[in-house]
Amino acid sequence: MGNFFTASSIFTFLACLVLGCLYAWLLYGANKNLLPKLRYALAAFRVLAVAILAWLLFAPLVKRISYTPEKPIIVLANDNSISVDQVEPAGFNKQQYQKDLKKLADQLSSKYEVKTYSFSDSVKSGLDFSGQGKLSNASALINQLNDELLNRNVGAIIIASDGIFNRGGNPLYELNKIKAPVYTIALGDTIPKRDVLIANVNYNNLVYLDNEFTLDVEVQAYASKGESTQLSVTENGKKIQEQSIAIDGNSFVKNVQVKLKANKIGIQRYTLNVSPVKNEATEKNNSQTIFIEVIDARQKVLLASAAPHPDITVLKQAIEQNKHYEVSVSLGDDLNSVDAHKYSLAVLYQLPGNSNVASGLIAKLQELRLPTWYIVGAQSNIGALNQAQHVLNLNRSTGSLQEIFPYPDPNFTTFNLDAPALKQLNDYDPLLMPFANMTINGNYTAVLNQRIGRVNTQNPLLFFVDDNGRKTGFLIGEGIWKWKLEEAKNEQSLPLVNELVAKTVQYLSVKDDKRKFKVYASKNTFEENENVVLNAALYNEAYEPVNTPDVKVQLKNAEGKVFNYTFSKFGAGYSLNAGTLPQGNYTYVASTALGDKKYTASGAFYVNALIAEYQQTTANHQLLYTMAQQSNGKLYQPANLLQIVDELEKNGQVKTISYEDRKYEELISLKWIFILIILLLATEWFLRKRNGEV
Repeated sequence: MGNFFTASSIFTFLACLVLGCLYAWLLYGANKNLLPKLRYALAAFRVLAVAILAWLLFAPLVKRISYTPEKPIIVLANDNSISVDQVEPAGFNKQQYQKDLKKLADQLSSKYEVKTYSFSDSVKSGLDFSGQGKLSNASALINQLNDELLNRNVGAIIIASDGIFNRGGNPLYELNKIKAPVYTIALGDTIPKRDVLIANVNYNNLVYLDNEFTLDVEVQAYASKGESTQLSVTENGKKIQEQSIAIDGNSFVKNVQVKLKANKIGIQRYTLNVSPVKNEATEKNNSQTIFIEVIDARQKVLLASAAPHPDITVLKQAIEQNKHYEVSVSLGDDLNSVDAHKYSLAVLYQLPGNSNVASGLIAKLQELRLPTWYIVGAQSNIGALNQAQHVLNLNRSTGSLQEIFPYPDPNFTTFNLDAPALKQLNDYDPLLMPFANMTINGNYTAVLNQRIGRVNTQNPLLFFVDDNGRKTGFLIGEGIWKWKLEEAKNEQSLPLVNELVAKTVQYLSVKDDKRKFKVYASKNTFEENENVVLNAALYNEAYEPVNTPDVKVQLKNAEGKVFNYTFSKFGAGYSLNAGTLPQGNYTYVASTALGDKKYTASGAFYVNALIAEYQQTTANHQLLYTMAQQSNGKLYQPANLLQIVDELEKNGQVKTISYEDRKYEELISLKWIFILIILLLATEWFLRKRNGEV
């Protein structure tokens, strides 16, 4: 600690001394009763006390300097993945290696601050040699070190691994952020083991019923030249294909295309397996299981009209942009032969028309309660339209037409429409509709409203009605082909027409799920190192979400073992984190009760075995060497790892750092100054009292 004086503070202190001298002279200058020596001593006490008190009024600063030493931090990280534990080179002593690594940590602890970690699919503190990690993610380790040791005195990083990193990318790029040498300990075996495996399967996880699909299977083999293996495919446990593959090299790779046909709706499990060769290193990489969802043929949309019209082409093209929809166009007399059962939605373009050819079809749609989109135009039969449905009523039709412009309804939230695209409506041509008074029975949801001339009316142009679960849509006006042309004029235009038609069709055709109790897994397939999460929702009679009652669930694996859980209440619903589960098929049955009604829901999911650690068993010591070289470190073999202690001492880079901490404090905050003032005044008072001056 030292005093911090400036020229002004020195001048101030001298002025305070002068003030103290003046005070002492006035008090003792004319006093003849005291001995000269005593008078001078008392005057000195008074000078110091007054000078210090006066100086404190100006609050001078004191500079306080402290030094905090920080030992170098040595990071020691051990790869705890399966590939390290299962593949040992000749002459490797696992017990001795583990003993030496612990000894290395102890020896370094005497001089450095040592932080130990174990990493695989996660990073944990401490040394773990269980070898159960399902993945190897060195990047996660480096990122965690970057976060925890930012701006710390990191002396060196020691990583013991086989260099097989199958998650998180290459750690070389992350290591550049840590300015410390990296020392690597080369584990595993660089000599390829005798092995045959399925390295990868490329496939489309969604196919349509009765369609053929292809699996691209990559088969690899090592040190197995002259052998053969059988590639088999099973569907839900039943073998459906098998073929022989001849292995003609010691580093063998072959891509095999497997053609299958989707015969059953739902999620199908396919297992691909290659038969083992003699003395194979491991058989855990010989198979892979994949899941493919087979859905029924695309939803069929009927586009019906009495006669051709440019709008029909625009509608068809917009709907078929979604691969899940297939449009069938039916015109004129063909309308009477349409099988309405095949369709999810009917778009009635200006039907009923004046020819009355679609009366039978419209009646059938009403009977089936099929979602319907009515588009009204010049060819619509207004009287027949009013009788065919009870939502829209057009009165006092004169047979003439009027132009109506669109503008978006500001309160529409049923689905999202691009706001910049909606601004394009200002430049679109008007649609044509029969001149009539429009009445809508019941509640409706408007997407677009009508603007006549320059007047924005409250009459809807495009709107929806929900009639006891049956969705019905109305577009009042024909001529959207002009909107399409308007978009084509400007390359900067957004595809509003396609978006508007596609989302209208999607909304009308999707059936609402009105179940009061729903339970579903967050995904169909979980990896065995992932937490299995189930969600549930319960609704009352008003279809409002509630979570007052408890929800219980039973999980059952393929062997019939039952796991019982209770859902946690989360928000307005329920959630269950069942943790990680062993590989296999699982089914679940959940139950609850609301009032006097009991509900159950069931489902299934699959936990997939992670085989990444078995797909590459040949150690990558070159990567470990590069990691060490680019950071001015070294690579060591397990037998020599204790030499790292001497290396750290010799290179001179690992040093203790002292951090200087400077603080400026006001002098008035120092307690010893007050003690000094009290001692000076108390001593002066005592001597004056003793000599009869008080």
